[in-house]
Amino acid sequence: MMNMQYTYLVWSLLLLLIWLVVFIAQKKTQRVRMMTMSIGTAPLGLSEPLFYPDYWFPPTLFRLGETTGFDIESLIFSFAVGGLASSLFGVSDKFELEPLTEHGKSSKRHRYHKFLLSTPLWLFLILEGLTAWNAIYTASLSLLGGAIATVICRPDLLLQAIKGALIFTGFYFLFFSAMAFSHPDFVPLYWNHANISGIQVIEVPVEELLFAFSLGAMWSAFYEHKQWLHVRLS
Repeated sequence: MMNMQYTYLVWSLLLLLIWLVVFIAQKKTQRVRMMTMSIGTAPLGLSEPLFYPDYWFPPTLFRLGETTGFDIESLIFSFAVGGLASSLFGVSDKFELEPLTEHGKSSKRHRYHKFLLSTPLWLFLILEGLTAWNAIYTASLSLLGGAIATVICRPDLLLQAIKGALIFTGFYFLFFSAMAFSHPDFVPLYWNHANISGIQVIEVPVEELLFAFSLGAMWSAFYEHKQWLHVRLS
């Protein structure tokens, strides 16, 4: 059997390398956006004890995951996916970010701006408190709820959210498939199949695709929503 002690680390670093390529390929303003989203997402790697071992339990560097529930790989992974989920949809587009007009900001839809921005957090806490679902489902549904809240406030970001969800899901599927192909025992050994659906799409657990779709939908439009920005194709 292939040694998979460093599989999570190696593939997290590969994801970070892809992040770097995408980062370099973008305009300066888009780089600021991508870096901001990555830095904002990285701390979510500290939520790994919610998933380890109920959802999965991969070998980690210095056996940190096994002994503490926290690990270095999750911080790298979260940093990389945050930037990619927020930016992949726009790599082929030329666009400018422009401030919303004061008239646009005064719309009744924005009366609960901060509350709706925090939708993923309070929805996650509610679902975790009221259900016995695996954290991968509550996290994914909370992100999807955040995307819906964004679109309610900012209907102009609907197509961006849809595009971001589809493109990031496609990318994540290809990336995960490559990992599963190179390490065919990784998913069977280290996902807690008794706690999830068991449905796979070409060796990729459907839960991973649900997470990717939800993250892509939420993160592709979150920056503009939070910063009161409008996307103008140039």
